[in-house]
Amino acid sequence: MHKRELSGDWARGLWPDMWRLHQEMDRLFGEMDTSGVTSAFPRINVWSGKDDMVVTAEMPGVAPSDIEISVLGDTLTLSGRRRPEDLKEGEVYHRQERRTGNFIRTIELPVRVDPEKVQAAYQSGVLRITLPRVEADKPRQVQVKAL
Repeated sequence: MHKRELSGDWARGLWPDMWRLHQEMDRLFGEMDTSGVTSAFPRINVWSGKDDMVVTAEMPGVAPSDIEISVLGDTLTLSGRRRPEDLKEGEVYHRQERRTGNFIRTIELPVRVDPEKVQAAYQSGVLRITLPRVEADKPRQVQVKAL
């Protein structure tokens, strides 16, 4: 059996393909967090209190006019677009980690919310959505009566 050495024309032809494979693997695994879950844009936090749910989303570089929010049943949908930065003539990217283009996130809420009372505010690249619970889903205190 004859072994090929990693030198000469054959090796030079192999390295560009290996480099592309390496870059693609970095891109794929770079989209995963430490738990192995694919990351999504925008990154969100969701919590609830006794009266409402709150969702915050990191959205640097997204204009408020490019954000759409909808609530249907117990599902919140957050969509929009991050537009590319305009480079001046002669400028080129050396590294571009922030993605541009359309995005969509769908979040199943653990409680029912009143879609008529949902509010959203955008400050310093963070979107904050407040989703008031419907009265029937709010926790209530039950009085215990002595018999």
